[in-house]
Amino acid sequence: MSSLERILYVEDDPDIQTVASLALEVVGGFKVKVCSSGRQALEEVVLFAPDLILLDVMMPGMDGPSTLVALRQLPGLEKVPVAFMTAKVHPHEVDQLMALGVESVIAKPFDPMTLSSQVHSIWEQARGKL
Repeated sequence: MSSLERILYVEDDPDIQTVASLALEVVGGFKVKVCSSGRQALEEVVLFAPDLILLDVMMPGMDGPSTLVALRQLPGLEKVPVAFMTAKVHPHEVDQLMALGVESVIAKPFDPMTLSSQVHSIWEQARGKL
C-alpha cells in the first residue's frame, strides 16, 4: 500500500453523498467515486481501483454486507480496507458489522469536518495490519 488517495463511496442517499464526497474531496483532498448502489459499485470498482471503500449498510437491493461479500470476490479487492457507514451503532450492531471483516464502522450522522481524518485513521490502522 502506498498512500490513501482514491475512495469508493457507496451510498444511496443523494444528500449524504453530497456532504460526504465534499468533505472527503475538499477537506481531505481525496479522489472520490460515488456509487448509488451495491450493483453500481461492483460495475465500477475495478476500473476505479480504490485504496479504501466506504459502504452504507442499509441500501435498497444489495445492502452493504451483501456488497462487501461480492466486492471481496473480485480479484485485487480482497485486501482493500472497507469501513461501513451507518446509523445503526448500538454495540451489538457494530459488533455484527465488524465480524464481517471491515476495518471500522463510522456512525451517521458524521461530522463533515472530521470525516477525512476519521477515514485516514482507518487507513493507517489497516496498513498496520499488513
